[in-house]
Amino acid sequence: MAAGGKPDPAAPPQAPSAARGVFMRRIFPFLLATNVFIGVYVFAKTYKRDQDKKNAAAAAAAAAAEALSSPTSATAKAEDPVPPPKRVRPPISEDEQRQLYKWMLEEKRKIKPRNAAEKSKINEEKALLKQFIQAESLPRL
Repeated sequence: MAAGGKPDPAAPPQAPSAARGVFMRRIFPFLLATNVFIGVYVFAKTYKRDQDKKNAAAAAAAAAAEALSSPTSATAKAEDPVPPPKRVRPPISEDEQRQLYKWMLEEKRKIKPRNAAEKSKINEEKALLKQFIQAESLPRL
């Protein structure tokens, strides 16, 4: 095209059928495949959702039928779960506690604070750890 919106007389005009042929040959198969994939995806999602609804309805009906058939078994099931007994672990020795506090202090020293508030918090924690390490008796963990 020449300036001014007029076609260039030297260039032969393209036929509209040639442009349509390029579209049909290159872009149409892509659009067709995309449409098929989207259709399969939507069909699979709705099929899965319908199956979930059917399964939930069947489970609810089975639970209702079971509850109506034996109401005494439902109360017996509620009493069955007994929490397992808690294991009592042996206490940690003072030497191990001191080693743990020393390790925590070393890790606190490695931390790079981002601002003054974080630095003051870390310093307070380090001071507390130093007090624990230097104390004659340690608090029980």
